[in-house]
Amino acid sequence: MANRVFVSVQEKMDEPVWLCKVEPFVQKALKRIGYDGEELSLLFCDDAFIQELNKNYRQIDSATDVLSFENGDEYEDEEGTWFCAGDIIISVETLPKNAAYFEVDENSELKRLLVHGLLHLNGMDHGDEHIEKGVAPEGEMLVLQEQILEELKDEILIAK
Repeated sequence: MANRVFVSVQEKMDEPVWLCKVEPFVQKALKRIGYDGEELSLLFCDDAFIQELNKNYRQIDSATDVLSFENGDEYEDEEGTWFCAGDIIISVETLPKNAAYFEVDENSELKRLLVHGLLHLNGMDHGDEHIEKGVAPEGEMLVLQEQILEELKDEILIAK
Protein backbone atom coordinates (compact mmCIF):
# COMPACT_ATOMS: atom_id res chain seq x y z
CA MET A 1 0.00 0.00 0.00
CA ALA A 2 1.22 3.51 -0.70
CA ASN A 3 1.27 6.55 1.54
CA ARG A 4 -0.70 9.77 1.13
CA VAL A 5 1.11 13.08 1.38
CA PHE A 6 -0.75 16.37 1.14
CA VAL A 7 1.44 19.43 0.56
CA SER A 8 0.20 23.01 0.89
CA VAL A 9 1.27 26.54 1.69
CA GLN A 10 -0.09 29.06 4.14
CA GLU A 11 -3.02 31.10 2.85
CA LYS A 12 -2.01 34.21 0.87
CA MET A 13 1.55 32.94 0.55
CA ASP A 14 3.15 32.34 -2.84
CA GLU A 15 4.01 28.74 -3.60
CA PRO A 16 7.75 28.11 -3.68
CA VAL A 17 8.90 26.99 -7.15
CA TRP A 18 10.17 23.74 -5.60
CA LEU A 19 6.86 22.79 -3.95
CA CYS A 20 6.00 20.13 -6.57
CA LYS A 21 9.22 18.26 -5.74
CA VAL A 22 8.42 17.86 -2.05
CA GLU A 23 5.85 15.05 -2.26
CA PRO A 24 8.05 12.68 -4.35
CA PHE A 25 10.96 13.23 -1.94
CA VAL A 26 8.76 12.63 1.08
CA GLN A 27 7.44 9.42 -0.50
CA LYS A 28 11.03 8.13 -0.82
CA ALA A 29 11.81 9.09 2.78
CA LEU A 30 8.59 7.43 4.00
CA LYS A 31 9.52 4.22 2.21
CA ARG A 32 12.97 4.31 3.80
CA ILE A 33 11.50 4.83 7.28
CA GLY A 34 9.02 2.01 6.73
CA TYR A 35 5.74 3.92 6.55
CA ASP A 36 2.98 2.02 4.77
CA GLY A 37 -0.64 3.07 4.49
CA GLU A 38 -0.03 6.34 6.29
CA GLU A 39 -1.35 9.79 5.59
CA LEU A 40 0.26 13.07 6.51
CA SER A 41 0.13 16.71 5.59
CA LEU A 42 2.90 19.23 5.10
CA LEU A 43 2.31 22.95 5.40
CA PHE A 44 4.88 25.54 4.42
CA CYS A 45 4.44 28.88 6.18
CA ASP A 46 6.13 32.07 7.32
CA ASP A 47 7.82 32.75 10.66
CA ALA A 48 4.82 34.58 12.15
CA PHE A 49 2.55 31.57 11.54
CA ILE A 50 4.94 28.99 12.98
CA GLN A 51 5.74 31.30 15.92
CA GLU A 52 2.05 31.40 16.83
CA LEU A 53 1.84 27.59 16.69
CA ASN A 54 5.03 27.28 18.75
CA LYS A 55 3.61 29.67 21.33
CA ASN A 56 0.23 27.93 21.52
CA TYR A 57 1.41 24.33 21.57
CA ARG A 58 4.90 24.46 23.09
CA GLN A 59 4.70 27.69 25.11
CA ILE A 60 7.77 29.01 23.25
CA ASP A 61 7.15 32.50 21.87
CA SER A 62 9.56 32.40 18.93
CA ALA A 63 9.67 31.12 15.40
CA THR A 64 11.16 27.70 14.76
CA ASP A 65 12.10 25.72 11.68
CA VAL A 66 9.80 22.68 11.88
CA LEU A 67 6.93 21.46 14.04
CA SER A 68 5.32 18.03 13.98
CA PHE A 69 1.90 17.18 15.33
CA GLU A 70 1.12 13.47 15.67
CA ASN A 71 -2.45 12.40 15.02
CA GLY A 72 -2.85 8.63 15.42
CA ASP A 73 -6.38 8.23 14.03
CA GLU A 74 -7.33 5.58 11.49
CA TYR A 75 -9.99 5.51 8.81
CA GLU A 76 -11.07 3.28 5.98
CA ASP A 77 -11.96 4.12 2.41
CA GLU A 78 -12.23 2.18 -0.85
CA GLU A 79 -8.41 1.79 -0.96
CA GLY A 80 -8.01 0.35 2.52
CA THR A 81 -7.22 1.40 6.08
CA TRP A 82 -5.17 4.55 6.55
CA PHE A 83 -3.24 5.66 9.61
CA CYS A 84 -3.22 9.45 10.05
CA ALA A 85 0.40 10.11 11.02
CA GLY A 86 -0.14 13.85 11.49
CA ASP A 87 1.00 17.23 10.27
CA ILE A 88 4.39 18.81 9.64
CA ILE A 89 4.75 22.59 9.51
CA ILE A 90 7.92 24.15 8.03
CA SER A 91 8.85 27.83 7.96
CA VAL A 92 10.19 28.88 4.56
CA GLU A 93 11.61 32.03 6.21
CA THR A 94 13.71 30.04 8.70
CA LEU A 95 14.92 27.62 6.01
CA PRO A 96 17.58 29.96 4.52
CA LYS A 97 18.67 31.11 7.99
CA ASN A 98 19.28 27.48 9.01
CA ALA A 99 21.10 26.76 5.76
CA ALA A 100 23.44 29.69 6.37
CA TYR A 101 24.03 28.64 9.99
CA PHE A 102 24.82 25.03 9.06
CA GLU A 103 26.79 26.16 5.99
CA VAL A 104 24.73 23.98 3.66
CA ASP A 105 22.57 24.79 0.67
CA GLU A 106 18.83 25.26 1.04
CA ASN A 107 18.19 21.94 -0.72
CA SER A 108 20.06 20.03 1.99
CA GLU A 109 18.37 21.98 4.76
CA LEU A 110 14.87 21.44 3.35
CA LYS A 111 15.50 17.69 3.18
CA ARG A 112 16.74 17.74 6.79
CA LEU A 113 13.61 19.53 7.98
CA LEU A 114 11.35 17.11 6.10
CA VAL A 115 13.08 13.98 7.42
CA HIS A 116 13.22 15.46 10.93
CA GLY A 117 9.46 16.06 10.88
CA LEU A 118 8.76 12.57 9.52
CA LEU A 119 10.79 10.93 12.28
CA HIS A 120 8.85 12.88 14.91
CA LEU A 121 5.59 11.66 13.36
CA ASN A 122 7.00 8.15 13.61
CA GLY A 123 7.14 8.58 17.40
CA MET A 124 10.83 9.40 17.65
CA ASP A 125 12.25 12.16 19.84
CA HIS A 126 15.71 13.63 20.24
CA GLY A 127 15.25 15.10 23.71
CA ASP A 128 17.63 17.98 24.30
CA GLU A 129 20.03 16.92 21.52
CA HIS A 130 19.95 19.03 18.36
CA ILE A 131 21.98 18.99 15.20
CA GLU A 132 24.96 21.26 15.72
CA LYS A 133 27.42 22.48 13.14
CA GLY A 134 30.51 20.26 13.24
CA VAL A 135 29.15 17.88 15.91
CA ALA A 136 28.13 14.30 15.07
CA PRO A 137 24.77 13.32 16.58
CA GLU A 138 24.67 10.53 19.14
CA GLY A 139 20.97 9.87 19.80
CA GLU A 140 18.98 7.32 17.81
CA MET A 141 16.67 9.79 16.05
CA LEU A 142 19.33 12.18 14.83
CA VAL A 143 21.69 9.38 13.82
CA LEU A 144 18.88 7.82 11.76
CA GLN A 145 18.03 11.23 10.32
CA GLU A 146 21.60 11.69 9.11
CA GLN A 147 21.68 8.14 7.66
CA ILE A 148 18.49 8.79 5.68
CA LEU A 149 19.80 12.12 4.45
CA GLU A 150 23.01 10.47 3.30
CA GLU A 151 21.00 7.87 1.38
CA LEU A 152 18.89 10.62 -0.25
CA LYS A 153 21.74 13.08 -0.80
CA ASP A 154 21.34 13.09 -4.59
CA GLU A 155 17.69 14.18 -4.45
CA ILE A 156 17.23 17.75 -5.66
CA LEU A 157 14.28 19.78 -4.39
CA ILE A 158 15.75 23.28 -4.56
CA ALA A 159 18.11 23.86 -7.49
CA LYS A 160 21.19 25.93 -6.81
